[in-house]
Amino acid sequence: MTNEVWKRAEIESPCVKQCVVHPEARVCTGCLRTLDEIGAWGSFTPERRRAIIDELPNRKPLLAQRRGGRQGRLRGRQPDGISGNLLFNGLSRD
Repeated sequence: MTNEVWKRAEIESPCVKQCVVHPEARVCTGCLRTLDEIGAWGSFTPERRRAIIDELPNRKPLLAQRRGGRQGRLRGRQPDGISGNLLFNGLSRD
């Protein structure tokens, strides 16, 4: 008996199983896909999926870690007045 019976063709996905959606950006901080992309992933053509996967590294800088250091902790918020750990820097929801 071979293992060929148990193999199946999986859809290529950038998912790293660390799903946390940034509330304002509506982007998964694990794989950097938008919620719309995640929802429609199975219906995309392999070419469309590959194009999105190729674009994902360019999205990493768009979610910037904001750290306030000691002063931020003392104030209980970020130094620029924005609460939370991540700041979205302009990724389109489209």
